Amino acid sequence: MELSIFNDASKDKSMSIIEKWKEKLEGSGILVVIGGHDSPSPRGVGYSKNQAIAQSSGSYLCFLDSIIGCQVRREPPNSTERYTRWINHLAPDQLLTQVFTSNGPTVIMPTWFCSRAWFSHVGPFDEGGRGVPEDLLFFHEHLRKGGGLVRVDQSLLLYRYHPGAATHSVLETTIWTHRVRFLEEWALPHWATFTIWNAGRQGRRLYRSLTAGSRCKVVAFCDVDENKIKKGFYCYEDSQERPKPRVPVLHFRAAQPPFVICVKLVSVRLGHVWLGQPQGQEVVCCVHQEAAG
Repeated sequence: MELSIFNDASKDKSMSIIEKWKEKLEGSGILVVIGGHDSPSPRGVGYSKNQAIAQSSGSYLCFLDSIIGCQVRREPPNSTERYTRWINHLAPDQLLTQVFTSNGPTVIMPTWFCSRAWFSHVGPFDEGGRGVPEDLLFFHEHLRKGGGLVRVDQSLLLYRYHPGAATHSVLETTIWTHRVRFLEEWALPHWATFTIWNAGRQGRRLYRSLTAGSRCKVVAFCDVDENKIKKGFYCYEDSQERPKPRVPVLHFRAAQPPFVICVKLVSVRLGHVWLGQPQGQEVVCCVHQEAAG
């Protein structure tokens, strides 16, 4: 076993801690490879991961930065409670069918395990630096190239959650843009038309975020809110088209599949959702999570 560590211009006592652990680990027969740089500022998570991989020599890569993954335990215990519950309780088929949700990869980055050959086929990580969701971009590319997802159903990782983590530099709008583009690439091409399940804020936001070609496929919104249904339509006021597009708002019982479901994750209890094939289930789950945790 080999441990590859890349120090991305840290200015604290990281290197002294690394050196102490190097001695302990090598005393146990684990080879430790250390790299890094002392530039004035770090070059980002994607760059560091790529460098750590480049300086290593193993045939398989297990990412312990913070594709077989595992369940996780968060420290402190109640941090991101709903997210942790979601990531730990996805059924095997949901590892693929819930890739459009606001939570990001259904197997989280600090638990990934894959062959070096597969990483070379899919990667490298995006090196755009702060604010780039390099794990989500790699995850999408992994799926584009036919990669599968398997999770080890044991809690093998303790993940420390803190406000200074690099993950907080990624804006929600950035994640949203990548999610919508991946939805348009992977699911929507299989449908001639579809219905957006949610005539509220998130459903309308999804509609406005779609490309013109995808918006033309939206035949209706559906909802349970009587006020939205009584109005009867949603008008896309910012559209440059004339007349401005008006999309019917229907009661969900009157709506026709296929559906893109765009609701709060805590409210969703779906047994199956559709992904990747024109036959079978005619639902895509594009849920978002409540702001707190």
